[in-house]
Amino acid sequence: MKQDLGPHGNMENIVFVVCANKIDCAKHRCVDESEGRLWAESKGFLYFETSAQTGEGINEMFQTFYASIVDLCENGGKRPITNNSASFTKEQADTIRRIRNSKDSWDMLGVKPGASRDEVNKAYRKLAVLLHPDKCVAPGSEDAFKAVVNARTALLKNIK
Repeated sequence: MKQDLGPHGNMENIVFVVCANKIDCAKHRCVDESEGRLWAESKGFLYFETSAQTGEGINEMFQTFYASIVDLCENGGKRPITNNSASFTKEQADTIRRIRNSKDSWDMLGVKPGASRDEVNKAYRKLAVLLHPDKCVAPGSEDAFKAVVNARTALLKNIK
């Protein structure tokens, strides 16, 4: 995007809005809500769930978009600093994506097949601290945490 803006473009004086569509028809969506929200928020973009068919979310999106443009103008052409842009880390976002895309429990925990109980537990503890729902507000963190718990349980059942 920076390339498309040219030499005088500045990412700080643009309001980005990501609109997910088809919230009323989940089977036709290419990207689920948590993945879209995770991507948008990790870039500092506004994210909205909308439906072109029913109009759901459209008014909220335009009101927030307009308010953001007004805030940008009142702040000398720069986006105001907000607390929620730092609500989760890049490491948390990357870990959630990795867990989502993992092919098996070994891959999910980041250990090699045949790892010991101690290695499995150590990997689990590291991920649990990073993704625990009480500590991580990144979209998809709760599902990722549950997947890690299930992966650990499955692996420990098969390790003597």
